Amino acid sequence: MKKILIMMFIASNLLAEPRVYFIEPKNNQILTERAVTVKFGLEDFGVAPAGYNIPNTGHHHLIIDSFLPEDLTKPIPADEYHLHFGLGQTETVIYLEPGEHSLRLVLGNYLHIPHEEPIYSEEINVIVL
Repeated sequence: MKKILIMMFIASNLLAEPRVYFIEPKNNQILTERAVTVKFGLEDFGVAPAGYNIPNTGHHHLIIDSFLPEDLTKPIPADEYHLHFGLGQTETVIYLEPGEHSLRLVLGNYLHIPHEEPIYSEEINVIVL
């Protein structure tokens, strides 16, 4: 019986779809501070720093007020709208001007390229007062 349970656990993890999401902030949250703590969630995949080619891992990229890159076979840009967390960070503090903002997470491989099956979050919106 114990072997069957172990095999079922392994099979369920092999078949699970990876998912990246926001722990914080929440969609449509109204924020009273310009300093916004952003916490990244990840299921059924691992986090590894950029430069380390470890299977089933990647690192986070935060897209602020922009769209997913059109070509997800190329490295994710690094600019004020595409923040890289290549050390394997799972949270950060960003500073947003008052107004409405969109946020999205994209997982990149060791070369900052989205995986063959891209892993990205739903876009969320926040309002900074």
